Amino acid sequence: MSEYQEPVQVTSATPRWVGIALVVLAAVSLVGIGIGWSALSHANSVEQTTQSSVKQANDALAQKLAKEDEINQQLQSDLKVVTGKLNVTQEDLAKARKLTKASVAAYDKKLSGLESNVNTQLASKASTDDVTKLNGDVSGVKNDLDATKSKLDRATGDMGVMSGLIARNHDDLEELKRKGDRNYYEFTVQKSKTPQRVGPVQMSLNKTDQKKSKYTMTVLADDKSIEKRDKTAGEPVQFYVKGAQHYAPYEIVVFDVGKNQITGYLSTPKSAGASTAASNTATQ
Repeated sequence: MSEYQEPVQVTSATPRWVGIALVVLAAVSLVGIGIGWSALSHANSVEQTTQSSVKQANDALAQKLAKEDEINQQLQSDLKVVTGKLNVTQEDLAKARKLTKASVAAYDKKLSGLESNVNTQLASKASTDDVTKLNGDVSGVKNDLDATKSKLDRATGDMGVMSGLIARNHDDLEELKRKGDRNYYEFTVQKSKTPQRVGPVQMSLNKTDQKKSKYTMTVLADDKSIEKRDKTAGEPVQFYVKGAQHYAPYEIVVFDVGKNQITGYLSTPKSAGASTAASNTATQ
């Protein structure tokens, strides 16, 4: 009896390393695909960011250019206005120069004619009558100078009344006494609490400022006390007394302001009353 044998199955076996290689290759492909996708996404993001930045920069540049264009247009407008005004000014200046030149020429012509006329008259009229007339003109000028000097010797008092002739020293006062227009009482008043009689009134010197030639005094008249503050040497100090309102005021003029005294005179109107009609003597 023959022995039974099972049929032998033949299979082609695939090497193991090949499978491993295929697996590795697939994994690498997946990783590559992921990396590529990530890189592509990053590139898209960077591109979008760059486009946004470029757009913002372009917008800012456009705004800046628009603003500069607006400023440029305003400057051009201002330049047109200034240029127009400058043209008007230059035109007016040219006219003014032309008028000035014409005025100078006319004045020179007139002056030359006047000079020629004067020379002709002087040459043809140098006669005795002209000399006499010239002497008369000189006399008139002299009289005007005397009148001016007389006005300079007058001053407005502290009460706003124009005074008579003002004496500046003792010699001037003697001249005024000789004229006899008013009563004059010369005085030297010391600083004291006791009043000093000068003519029909009493005076009390309160204070002096020798450097500024100023003084303050009190006058007693008609039982009234009249204070005259911060008066200056040479200034007519005026006041009225009872019954003399219709006459010129009494006047005090100080020549000199010392440390503790003042020197000057009191003048009263002749028609002020019996009390002011005393003789022109010195301080009583």
